[in-house]
Amino acid sequence: MTSLRLQVNGQPVDTPVEPTTLLVELLRGPLHLTGTHQGCDTAQCGACTVLVDGAAVKSCSVLALQVQGRSVTTVEGLAPPGQVHPLQEAFMACHGLQCGFCTPGMLMAACGLLQHNPAPSDAQVAEALEGNLCRCTGYVNIVAAVQQGARAMAGGNA
Repeated sequence: MTSLRLQVNGQPVDTPVEPTTLLVELLRGPLHLTGTHQGCDTAQCGACTVLVDGAAVKSCSVLALQVQGRSVTTVEGLAPPGQVHPLQEAFMACHGLQCGFCTPGMLMAACGLLQHNPAPSDAQVAEALEGNLCRCTGYVNIVAAVQQGARAMAGGNA
């Protein structure tokens, strides 16, 4: 076992991990953050997307030890307890979610995009989400939700 220190959703974490533990396994297992979904285990579906230092990464393709000393944000950390993030509101309002399995990864990929580009075009949203698969929607509502969330985050009309 190796000691791992990082921040998860703004809270310090110090935990022992095996060298082969994937970040998704750490989040869902010992840290009990089950909003991050484990889908394909091959970095193809994007259901496991989280932010590492603000950048969207697929946590099934990252060893937990690779985030030593870094900041990880999961879907549980998007908004303070009892509150909803503007993107979560927009996904609900625009029907950007169906079964919900891909939604946490979509939200995190969208947050990563909006942190670097607060007013993306539809094409930029589609490109940022291309690594996140959804089997229930046609992506039109998801793109609309990201755009509505972007406007809300910028203080404009949602």
